[in-house]
Amino acid sequence: MDQLPPAAVLIEAVNQIMPYGKYAGRPLLQLPEPYLVWMHRQGFPSGKLGQQLALMYEVKLNGLEGLLQPLLRG
Repeated sequence: MDQLPPAAVLIEAVNQIMPYGKYAGRPLLQLPEPYLVWMHRQGFPSGKLGQQLALMYEVKLNGLEGLLQPLLRG
């Protein structure tokens, strides 16, 4: 993604706000799994947001969402 330490990359992705679409305004960690599965099938957007969405897809797919809830800000 960028030059941040892995933990910082994860925290940033968890708290990234979805900028568009049906779930605009939600942190990526709170996106529903079926939506992320759909995006995975369609192809994630390019760039940092796409990488973050792909990371959240893997988190949800592997049932790790509960472990990351404490990382949500506000």
